[in-house]
Amino acid sequence: MTTYQGSCHCGQIAFEADGEITQLLQCNCSMCRRRGHLLWFVPMTDFRLKTPDANASTYRFNTMKIAHRFCPTCGVGPYSEATDPKGTPTAAINARCLDGLDLTTIKVIDYDGAHK
Repeated sequence: MTTYQGSCHCGQIAFEADGEITQLLQCNCSMCRRRGHLLWFVPMTDFRLKTPDANASTYRFNTMKIAHRFCPTCGVGPYSEATDPKGTPTAAINARCLDGLDLTTIKVIDYDGAHK
């Protein structure tokens, strides 16, 4: 298992996550489309903040089920928190915020979140 390091642009939010990235999800909902997120999902048990939780602000919209976490200093949204369909607390990590990851080598799946 690989441990990935990630952060927002200014470093006020830093984290690590364990797992293997085999694919990323590209959602076209109003939030992901505007922010250009490529999402990797991991159970919250495999996600660890390395900075205080208070460093991140939270934005919720629509069903209010997803906590979109972002940095109030630089504006980058490195991850979100939600519960997957099986009830597992999950982090949706913006792979663009992971250090040293070559995104061109990973399969990207399109997801129509705009019509869900």
